[in-house]
Amino acid sequence: MIQQPSRTAFLSTASSKPLIISTTIAALVYFVVITFIFPIGNKYLFALVIIGEIFHTWQALTYLYTVWDMDYRAKKDLSYTPTVDVFITVAGEPTDIVRETAIAARDMEYPNHKVYILNDGFVAKKENWQEIESMAKELGIGCFTRKIAGGAKAGNINNAVAHSTGMYIAVFDADHVPHANFLRKTIPYFTDKKLGFVQTPQYYKNAHLNRTTKGSWEQQELFFGPICRGKNRLNSATMCGTNMVISREALAEVGDMCTESIAEDFATGMFIHEKGWRSIYVPEVLAEGLAPEDFLSYNKQQFRWARGALDIIFRYNLLLRSGLTLPQKIQYLSSASFFLSGNIVLINILLPLIFLYTGLIPLQISTMFLAVVFIPYISLTLFNLSLTSNFQFTFSALSFAIGGFWIHIKALGAAITGQKSSFAITAKKALEGNFSTLVIPHALYIALIIGGLPFAIHREGISPSVINNFAWAIFSIGIFVPFMLAAVPNLNFRSLMTKISKFLKSEIAIALNVKKTIL
Repeated sequence: MIQQPSRTAFLSTASSKPLIISTTIAALVYFVVITFIFPIGNKYLFALVIIGEIFHTWQALTYLYTVWDMDYRAKKDLSYTPTVDVFITVAGEPTDIVRETAIAARDMEYPNHKVYILNDGFVAKKENWQEIESMAKELGIGCFTRKIAGGAKAGNINNAVAHSTGMYIAVFDADHVPHANFLRKTIPYFTDKKLGFVQTPQYYKNAHLNRTTKGSWEQQELFFGPICRGKNRLNSATMCGTNMVISREALAEVGDMCTESIAEDFATGMFIHEKGWRSIYVPEVLAEGLAPEDFLSYNKQQFRWARGALDIIFRYNLLLRSGLTLPQKIQYLSSASFFLSGNIVLINILLPLIFLYTGLIPLQISTMFLAVVFIPYISLTLFNLSLTSNFQFTFSALSFAIGGFWIHIKALGAAITGQKSSFAITAKKALEGNFSTLVIPHALYIALIIGGLPFAIHREGISPSVINNFAWAIFSIGIFVPFMLAAVPNLNFRSLMTKISKFLKSEIAIALNVKKTIL
């Protein structure tokens, strides 16, 4: 299958060490200025600002550390063709989707592989489980149908491991169709006998179907581009659950796939690293899957990923795991802590809201001095993101990453309280409906900002502080917009913005008139 450059542009990563050093210095200078230079306003709001800046600096520095060198190349032997079991995990997905994946897996250009459908439809109470069995028989491939539930996807894989014998195990989700050369491109790396697993990108072939698929994919490009490539030199590739090959010996050493976490892949990869096994990320699109096609499915997927990743922090005591190297700990903590970013977004959006209603500020800032340190910091950071991602990092990706803050907050609550979360398969075909309830926090924020502006104007007029805080709030709202539109695809956005604009003008005029009357 010929790969078009536009489809794989996210893999053409590059970095500049002088630029990385300059960005690191700018980030540290900005942090020092914010933390130590300006007089403190309200001490509680100042504490929130510092928490946010510590997190932002951590994210920036770990990203720069990861992409410092993305040119790692592992050795491979193209003549190495050991036995491989190919597992296709199924739990009620549409039969036509499973069939396409199964045929592609069966027909891969590799001499020693057997294909098995891991049919969890019976235990998941799906109507088509017998249909899947019949299809497997028709295609001449194996089928394991579990009759006793347990461990969700991880349990399904472990059951198949117990009934198969291949030296290596390739895993595909039901919708991820492998290219004919998938095994030819991945298995040769296993000539390294201490290689635990090989991971390849999760590419979404329906990326441009609608706003949800577009945002979902563009959010992934940064991860499967520069971040995963940078992890290679640190022996820290992330196991992502599909489009991967695992050494049976490595899997056995960690007691098979982890059934305790709903992010079984992420946790299992960490356990394999902990036992001293190596990993490789192959930066080639070798399989094509489906992004969630509706906003509800996207939210469920992101919650599952967030909840599972946070287990690494709150359940598995990452920093105390002696088998991991320091670079591996940094990488796992960096990846898992991304799902804490929703709490920092909440801090960032609350500060201007608090000011509008109360006039309280965290810092007494000199706008010009702040600009002198902030503009170089943000400009260099954004240019680094653009350069390392081959200019594929988009506003839509930013919107989905920040707009998903409420998902992260709910996942953190579940992780801290130890709430059990079930493993939910992402729907493979779009669910119909209006999912506006999923963006109620965003809509509420917009309403509160609009309502707070007259309070601030009445209190102090159109002062620089009012302008600055309202501008920051509008900036956040602007970032939310693509995320919110994905939830309500039939919304007439232009008409809505016209109504909001008229309402704002009216509110400002009323507030100014009231102030003049009082004075």
